[in-house]
Amino acid sequence: MKISYRKFELPFQYPFSISGGRTKTVQPSLIVCIEHHGIRGYGEAPAIHYYNIPVERMIADLESRISELEAFPFSHPEAFGAFAFSLFPENSFLVCALDMAGWDLFGKQQQAPLYQLWNTEWRNIPLSDYTLGIDEIPVMLRKMDEHPWPIYKVKLGSEKDIEIIQALRSHTSAPLRIDVNGGWTLQEAFEKIQQLSTFGIELIEQPLSKEERHLMPQLKAHSSIPLIADESCVREEDVQKCAEGFHGINIKLTKCGGISPALRMIKTARQLGLTVMMGNMNESSIGTAAIAQFLPQLDFVDMDGPLLLAQDLATGLQLVHGQAQLSHLPGLGIEPSFDDSPIPR
Repeated sequence: MKISYRKFELPFQYPFSISGGRTKTVQPSLIVCIEHHGIRGYGEAPAIHYYNIPVERMIADLESRISELEAFPFSHPEAFGAFAFSLFPENSFLVCALDMAGWDLFGKQQQAPLYQLWNTEWRNIPLSDYTLGIDEIPVMLRKMDEHPWPIYKVKLGSEKDIEIIQALRSHTSAPLRIDVNGGWTLQEAFEKIQQLSTFGIELIEQPLSKEERHLMPQLKAHSSIPLIADESCVREEDVQKCAEGFHGINIKLTKCGGISPALRMIKTARQLGLTVMMGNMNESSIGTAAIAQFLPQLDFVDMDGPLLLAQDLATGLQLVHGQAQLSHLPGLGIEPSFDDSPIPR
């Protein structure tokens, strides 16, 4: 195998803000390419600053063990992903990019899209939402007008939460999903969930911080709106821990380490009676195409990364009014739209 990579700085269409005063205008991302017998597979890992794994760290880690990765006898992506995790147990972001590239490669070798390799039919496909970051209310309403969508995900976690939802609800009848990113206290959550119960809220992601997971059973017992774990559900071992305090989980490929662990997380969640959502971390169409392969297995999906970015890195996936349209080509079903000639090392 030959492994190459590229770093990208992808600008957002609008500044993107979440709770805690965190705003970004550019998304740094690492794209990994694995070439094996003339076939190339691609994977992506966006850098998220509050997880302290910048692209530079991913590249440094990759360079430190790249010869071992290239010497691995590739036969199945799960084995390759497990090997990558053994090399980088503290860098799930890099492992995700490698695991994803391995699956894309494998799908191309088998000449089938991944969802077919998993014996899932392309049916019962959930619609994706469009995310509105925290902003001034007139700006959020303008974004709605510029992006008419069947479902909106709204970032909350400020003093204006109820005012925001009142304004958005008066502007659209579309279902609303709320993502607090751990920005509420328990008392705030009790009060705001009660106030929000009449606004047609489909679900609430991560109302409390991950450090307060022990308080979630109290909130779950009194919430009329389904509660979905996000920051509280990072790796496989977290799924069981979330069962008592949440109605469902949101799987992020970047955080859990890629496609291989996500498949196992879905199986565990179903065994526990949890609903399953999969979300993006502002990936381009490369990482988002990996999410799309899971669609027949999901209850909810948030895969609007390419819509939030002003620049994309691949073709083969489109979101039309919330509906994913795949190429159904092998692997991830995408083609890179950048110069992917290997970079000499």
